[in-house]
Amino acid sequence: MARQIASFAEITDHYDVVLCDVWGVLHNGVDAFPKASEALERARAAGLTVVLITNSPRIAPQVVAQLRQIGVPDGAYDRIVTSGDVTRVLIAEGPKKVFLLGPDRDLAIIEGLDVERVSAEEADSIVCTGFFDDETQVPEDYTDMLKAFQARGVPMICANPDLVVERGHRIIPCAGAMAAYYNQLGGATRIAGKPHKPIYEATLAAAREVRGDFPMKRVLAIGDGMPTDVRGALDYGLDLLYISGGIHAQEYTLNGNTDEALLNAYLEGQGAKPLWWMPRLA
Repeated sequence: MARQIASFAEITDHYDVVLCDVWGVLHNGVDAFPKASEALERARAAGLTVVLITNSPRIAPQVVAQLRQIGVPDGAYDRIVTSGDVTRVLIAEGPKKVFLLGPDRDLAIIEGLDVERVSAEEADSIVCTGFFDDETQVPEDYTDMLKAFQARGVPMICANPDLVVERGHRIIPCAGAMAAYYNQLGGATRIAGKPHKPIYEATLAAAREVRGDFPMKRVLAIGDGMPTDVRGALDYGLDLLYISGGIHAQEYTLNGNTDEALLNAYLEGQGAKPLWWMPRLA
């Protein structure tokens, strides 16, 4: 069973490198969690290297700007690797005529690559960063479009494998939900973000650029998303600190608090074995 800790400082002596999720751990899309950033700042002061690993479809400089705007200080981390960063490799390797399924703010994911943005009818590949309007839409709103893509055998490159994310106190669908629905319709997808290996390899490479080599047993992952953060870290063989107050909190919360018996039952049901847990990183 996972052991609850009251402070991140209780376990930092065990590790050299921290791979920390962003959305749900450092902020909720609207507000920063100051105690989480403080915990990472203290870990860095104690000699640990912190690399943020996020399924954001945006490239790293955009996420840095977003973090600053929300209130996450630069001192909370050494580097950041995004799903958008590693997805650019898949886009570059794929067909050259791409349809961007997502808001125009995500255009940077294809900028500088040898690809052409085209209409849905002309596309040989879909680059999905999310929904045109994630406040009101669900994957089924795109059924006709996706069926037409599937009939032509057009693959989807999913830039954000998250199914949902917190935005303030609401749950918002992400590109991963669109990719899952496309799979359900018979479409083919390619994904590089969590829980898949490319983003972990890129994040560990970034950590080595900062501090040189280190044993894998001295690497800790932190996250709240079961199919992405948890599954990815454990499949890669990393120790995990699970943040119970994230997107799955309703599964084991009683009277506003995490019920440890319900939490352990939930983790067991998911086949997940994190070493540690805490409601929020602090």
